[in-house]
Amino acid sequence: MKKALITGITGQDGSYLAELLIEKGYRVCGMQRRSSTSNLGRLNNIINHPNFEIVEGEVADSGCVYSLVDSIRPDEIYNLAAQSHVGTSFEQPDYTFQVNAMGPLYFLEAIKHFSLDSRFYQASTSEMFGKNYTMCKTVKHQCEETPFMPQSPYAVAKTNAHHLVRIYREAYGVFGCCGILFNHESERRGEHFVTRKITKWIGEFVRWKDSRLCVHGDKLSYDDDDIIAPLTLDQKCVQTFPKLRLGNLDAYRDWGHAADYVKAMWLMLQHDKPEDFVIATGHAYSIREFLDEAFSYVGDIRHWEDVVVIDPKFYRPAEVEYLRGSPAKAKEALGWEPEVGFKDLVAGMVGNDLNVS
Repeated sequence: MKKALITGITGQDGSYLAELLIEKGYRVCGMQRRSSTSNLGRLNNIINHPNFEIVEGEVADSGCVYSLVDSIRPDEIYNLAAQSHVGTSFEQPDYTFQVNAMGPLYFLEAIKHFSLDSRFYQASTSEMFGKNYTMCKTVKHQCEETPFMPQSPYAVAKTNAHHLVRIYREAYGVFGCCGILFNHESERRGEHFVTRKITKWIGEFVRWKDSRLCVHGDKLSYDDDDIIAPLTLDQKCVQTFPKLRLGNLDAYRDWGHAADYVKAMWLMLQHDKPEDFVIATGHAYSIREFLDEAFSYVGDIRHWEDVVVIDPKFYRPAEVEYLRGSPAKAKEALGWEPEVGFKDLVAGMVGNDLNVS
C-alpha cells in the first residue's frame, strides 16, 4: 500500500486529493496545523476511513517537517499548504514567505536527507506569470515557457518555491514536480475567494428573502408589512439586503474545478520523469461574466448591478488582469483534460450555496 503525505489537508484541494488517493488504495496521512477549533468539515467523507489519519504539524517549522518525513517515509508528498490569499499577502508578506517559500524548502531538504525515494508535488500557481503572457496567433495565454513576472508577495514566494524544486531536482535527483495550477474552484472553495463570495451571497439572499415572504391571497408581503404587488418584490429585497461588495470586475481568470485538478497532481507523480505542468482549461472569463452566469440561475434579481458595490479596498495594490492557461503539455504527456466546464462549475457552486441549511 502506497503512503501519501498531504499538507493543507483541510483545504479544498487537500480534501479532494485525499478522497482520490484513498479511492486508489493509498494510505493517506494529512498534515494539519494545531487549532483550538475543528476545521475538518471538508473531510467528512473520509475522516473515519481506516486508511486515513491526521497528524499535527507546521510546514514553516523545519524540525517538524524533518521529523514527519523521516518517520513516515511517504512514497508521495503533496505540498498544498499555503497562505493562499493574494490580497492577504500584501498585508502579511513575511508570514506568506515563511509558509509559501520556506515550507517547500524544508520538505526538499527533508527528502534529500531522509527519504530520497519520496516523490514531491509542489503547488505552484498561475499568479507567478503576473502580467506576462505568450501569444498564439491572436490568443494570449500562459504556458510552461512563459516567463514569470509575479505581482504580489504571494506570487513571489510561490515563484521562489517553484525554482527551488527545479534546483533540488537537478542538483540532488529529487523527483519533484510543480503543478502551475490556474484558478480552480468548487463547492468547497473558501468563502473569502471571489467566486465563492458571489455564490454564497446568492444563497444567503434567496434564503433571507424566502424566510420573510408572506402570502396574502394573490399578494405578497414581508413580515406583515404593507401588502405589495409581486412585481415589486425584487425591488424591496434589493433595497433591504446588504449589498455584495467586490473589487475589480474586469480581471480575467481561467477557472476549472478542483476535483479535476487534483487528478492532474496525482498524474504528475506517476509520470516517468519529474516535470512541471500548467493545469488549466484554456478558457478565460471575467468576473463580470462569472456574475452573469451565477445570477442567471436565480430569478430573484433581474440585474446583479443593482446589488453589487465596487469597493476599493478589494483592489490589489498590483493587479493581474489576465490569466489563461494552455494545458497542451499536460494533455499530451499525462493524458489529462478538464471534465467540468465553466457553466457546470458555476451551476454547481450556486446550487450548493442555495441548498445550505
